Amino acid sequence: MKKATQATTAATTAAAKKRAKAFTVSHAADSKFVRRGLRAYFEYRDLGIEKASKGKVVAHTLRARPGKSPEGEWHRHDCNLQSVYVLKGWIRFEYEGVGVITMKKGTCFQQPPNIRHREISHSKDVEMLEIVAPANFKTLAT
Repeated sequence: MKKATQATTAATTAAAKKRAKAFTVSHAADSKFVRRGLRAYFEYRDLGIEKASKGKVVAHTLRARPGKSPEGEWHRHDCNLQSVYVLKGWIRFEYEGVGVITMKKGTCFQQPPNIRHREISHSKDVEMLEIVAPANFKTLAT
């Protein structure tokens, strides 16, 4: 019985080491917002989820880029899931078939795949958490 217990412990230890290698953490103090991403009027902070999920999902925080405002162009995202949580400020979108909606701090919204929409405006301090699957989704002008 002792050998079986040792084998189980070794297997558990190996599995734990494998999970530990895949562990991801992104501290705000150690991360930077960059001025490249889908929209020129936002700055993006990658949260490391794309690498951890092997491209299945991307997650980032976005914030308003000083001195930049949305272009308001209609577009859609070819993805399976897009969910956004407003961390700070507000943002106003228009969705085809839905109308204009203002999302404020604490609002969570899920955009159905390929819904036509456009950003109309946002506060200077807007910050959002966005999760999209797959990570390499396409944005198409419509």
